[in-house]
Amino acid sequence: MKKTNIKSYFKKILLIIVGIISLINIEKNPAYSFPIYAQQGYENPREATGRIVCANCHLAQKSVSIEVPKSILPNSVFEAKISIPYNKENKQILGSGTEGGLNTGAILILPEGFKLAPKDLLNKEIKNKTKNIYIQPYSTSRENILVVGPVPGSNNQEIIFPILSPDPSKEKNIFFLKYPIYIGGNRGRGQIYPTGEKSNNNVITSNINGKVTNIKANTKEGFSVSIEANNGNIITEEIPKGLKLLIQEGDTVSSNQNLTNDPNIGGFGQDETEIVLQNPTRIKSMIIFFIGITIAQIFFVLKKKQWEKVQAAEMNF
Repeated sequence: MKKTNIKSYFKKILLIIVGIISLINIEKNPAYSFPIYAQQGYENPREATGRIVCANCHLAQKSVSIEVPKSILPNSVFEAKISIPYNKENKQILGSGTEGGLNTGAILILPEGFKLAPKDLLNKEIKNKTKNIYIQPYSTSRENILVVGPVPGSNNQEIIFPILSPDPSKEKNIFFLKYPIYIGGNRGRGQIYPTGEKSNNNVITSNINGKVTNIKANTKEGFSVSIEANNGNIITEEIPKGLKLLIQEGDTVSSNQNLTNDPNIGGFGQDETEIVLQNPTRIKSMIIFFIGITIAQIFFVLKKKQWEKVQAAEMNF
């Protein structure tokens, strides 16, 4: 009993430490802390429409995929592999305006009762696959929803989730059925912060029709572009560091025209699949049935051979 309490105590301390580190990370580099945003802002990350809330900040759509077994037995560990492909040579604009590698992250929405497999149930192979990857439940009340990231994308285009299936004999609300599994995967930074502000990972457009009268380079902050409207008013557009200008002084621009290139090379994607929680009794019954059919066929063939021999003996007689 004391050992259990000690383990529970240390687990709580670990969760507190992880939470503090996450909050510090948000303050220092909010662009990299995308899973925390969803955990803090949404009780359920999957909306009624099926949309996963990560797409609210990561506007570009990219492909993701998931691989799980077709069926699984109760109280057993299996792998859910999420693939988040992208070109490793691509570089994104960081919050500082410099270029850097992409990070990846994923969210896995499992059926009720399914949860992250404890480490003591993992075999050596799965332990090696999940080494240095910290997977955590979305919240204390939703252990069936798992999140991971951000992690360096160069080594984590495939993320393995070790899952423990439930046992219907111990949980009344779980049945031997086919269940849906939903996933979301992201690579790169988002375009919008939860506060509604745009990140520097966006294309900058003109707000008015007019003429570019001045472009001032700010070493630390990027560019200031002055545009004189048709009525004589001058509007200044601030261009974050790292973006490339597509216009020059003297150019005529129209409203919503791109002033810079589109720096975003990442994006978010969703996918879903199904898994069957198989009743072991059904499998045993099926095996017994097939064995019975096989034995019956063998006896039928033997009986047929015997009958043919009797027929041949009567003809010879």
